[in-house]
Amino acid sequence: MTEIKQWDEMTSIDGAGRSTGDDSVVLVVEPLLPQRIRRASDLLRFLATVLGLTAVVLLALVAQKTLNGLEGDVTDGTNRAPFLLSGLAGVLSGAAMLGVPAAFAIERVLHRDGLRVAEGLFAAIAGMVLSFALGEWILHAGPGDLRLLLTGGRSEVEPINTLLTPVIAYVTAVRISRRPTWRAALWSAVALNAVALFAATAATILGIVVSILLGLAVGYAILYGVGSPNTRPPGSAIVAAIRKLGFKPVKARRLDDDHQSSRRYAIGLKDGSRLDVTVLDRDRQVAGLLYRLWRRIRLNTETRRRAIRSLRPELEREALMAYAAQAAGASTPRLVGTSEIGTEAALLAYEHTDTRALDEIPDEEIDDNLLAQIWEQVLLLQVQRLAHRRLTGDSIHVDNDGRVILMDARSGEIAAGDLLLRLDIAQLLTYLSLRVGAERAVDAAARAAGPSALAGALPLLQRIALTRETRAALSKNKGLLTAIRERIVELEPKAEAEVEGVRLERFRPRTLITIIGSAFAAYFLVYYLTQINLNMITSAKWGWTGVALGAAMLSYVAAALMLMGFVPERLPLGRTVLVQFAGSFVKLVAPAAVSGVAINTRYLQKRGIPPGQAVASVGASQLIGLAFHIVLLLLFAYVTGSSAATSFTPSRTLVITLLAAAVLIVVIMGIPRLRRLIITRLRPLFSGVIPRLLDVIQSPRKIIQGFTGTLLLTIFFVVCLDACVHAFGGSLSFAAVAIVFLAGNAIGSAAPTPGGLGAVEGALSLGLTLSGLTYEVATSAVLLFRLLTFWLPVLPGWASFTYLQRHEAL
Repeated sequence: MTEIKQWDEMTSIDGAGRSTGDDSVVLVVEPLLPQRIRRASDLLRFLATVLGLTAVVLLALVAQKTLNGLEGDVTDGTNRAPFLLSGLAGVLSGAAMLGVPAAFAIERVLHRDGLRVAEGLFAAIAGMVLSFALGEWILHAGPGDLRLLLTGGRSEVEPINTLLTPVIAYVTAVRISRRPTWRAALWSAVALNAVALFAATAATILGIVVSILLGLAVGYAILYGVGSPNTRPPGSAIVAAIRKLGFKPVKARRLDDDHQSSRRYAIGLKDGSRLDVTVLDRDRQVAGLLYRLWRRIRLNTETRRRAIRSLRPELEREALMAYAAQAAGASTPRLVGTSEIGTEAALLAYEHTDTRALDEIPDEEIDDNLLAQIWEQVLLLQVQRLAHRRLTGDSIHVDNDGRVILMDARSGEIAAGDLLLRLDIAQLLTYLSLRVGAERAVDAAARAAGPSALAGALPLLQRIALTRETRAALSKNKGLLTAIRERIVELEPKAEAEVEGVRLERFRPRTLITIIGSAFAAYFLVYYLTQINLNMITSAKWGWTGVALGAAMLSYVAAALMLMGFVPERLPLGRTVLVQFAGSFVKLVAPAAVSGVAINTRYLQKRGIPPGQAVASVGASQLIGLAFHIVLLLLFAYVTGSSAATSFTPSRTLVITLLAAAVLIVVIMGIPRLRRLIITRLRPLFSGVIPRLLDVIQSPRKIIQGFTGTLLLTIFFVVCLDACVHAFGGSLSFAAVAIVFLAGNAIGSAAPTPGGLGAVEGALSLGLTLSGLTYEVATSAVLLFRLLTFWLPVLPGWASFTYLQRHEAL
């Protein structure tokens, strides 16, 4: 009430806040805008600079010879310059590096912008201290390769230039980049300074690049830390822009920001009507950029929207969507004007309608008529190929007459593809199901859009496809999506069989983890290979190598027998062996524990075995294989511990391992969340194992076949590793080699890298070394073992995979 009274009484303040006494005065009620703000763009630039600095250093370490050659060429070129020219460049560059920042500081002080100069000086001091500290650390305690690249091996060269870094930090903090003339003068001085440094052999290429990037990082960090002057136009500027559009505002009030952090104003007009104004601030266009980039990279949604949106395109896109929605006949707020507000903001003015958001309406008031109206409005957009992209409770409103109005047009997209339109249906269906239940929501959608439209949205009922708010609500109602799918299938029984599945994720987070793990594994593997004496590899005894190769090939026959034994149906031996070879090809792109399960399950399904029984058969073979693994590990550990071999004593190691495993199991079982996670992941794999095993038990031949294949699979791998050890003159007991293989294979199965790459090599090499072999023999034996069991089968595996796919066996 106080606010309204002030609007009515105060008539002596115009849009700029000055007393005038005429009819153009407007009172703007809004919080006092902060004088300084932290811009997300500065934080993003800082992060990008740090990433760039890291990438430059890593690339330089990898390509040292190339960088040294390039630096030699640059140095030779600068040394060919006449002495007078080199000296002149040195004098001019020194004067310019100090003169340009000083001149810019004087210019800013004359314009009463001394605070910006003070911030720049603070950044320069920080850059000076940081460059000096890092330089001292690199010279006295840093990596030798990095020190050599930054100094060129010359004692008089600074690793990080203590003049260049603070100057770049200063000019970044004072935002000289926004002044084209000053920016050109600065970078000309930097280039001249680099030439002078090369001519005097006082810097290296990497040193100069690192100094510049470090200065940029310091400057952006200072900008974000202390904040920047707030250039967002105040409410008075908003009112002035509305007046230029031909309206006569008499009062204005700041509302809460929308979900995209845009400012909103309610502006009362002289005729008693009201405008709802959305203000797009330039510095807020990068808000949520990292999330948008992540969604854009991760999801395949056929969108043409850019993750990085500048002010003008954002204004035009929202206006275009608003006009398109009006042309489609949908009930949306009518856009009556747009305008830029200086260079830092723009606005969109909509006619105001008194409404309530659907989130504010109790569930019991959402009747079938309201549901029908909601679907009617959405279908009007769909007919014109308009995707709303945000059908949630805060963007669906109901006016005083009970009519549905769709808000938030800025999230939408015109000329949308089929996928985006189906995503809208899936999102709305899920949101309404959260409010009124799956059955009512699906029935209402079926009456409005028809069962076939719902069938098209069926494969898109995935958490990843929904808005962030809807995903959060689904976490409290985890069975809702399943209930929606089941109700759609009830209404359209053919939907589940006819609708093609849609994969929205380009990759999953665990895929990213696998890629990172594979990169580290490849790095360590390359390092590991460089430490091997190639002369020792050529000295391998070919007789033992042939034994190892034969054992490696027979392991695929054993794997085929293992699978055949746990499938009651008849499987051909030859084709099943080819499937195991195909699995060796799939290991290149999937972890070892995943590739075998996936390809065997696919093979059984192609043989006509129902999916549930196929998964159960593979799960049974995996379960029995795990049991054999544990039993053999205990058996060989007992045998080795009882022998006279003193070089390898796994009995104590075995006790420690078993105790650690027991503690881990207790911890997992004691934490409810972890326990539920493990059970949820394992239940689909082993839920049908017991019934499947009961089917297998009825055939003694199948039991013998499965158990024999499981045992032979491990034995052949151990024989292969043992032969590799003997091929290089090593001597270990068969039981000790078996212990090493069983432990290394377990680690490789748990590793997220393809085929356990890196993890298996490290575990086997460490195990053989602890068993008494020399490092050279152990690494050579492991290299030969992995060559025979991982790399060599790739080519026949690819041929088998291609053959089986051509004959529709996979």
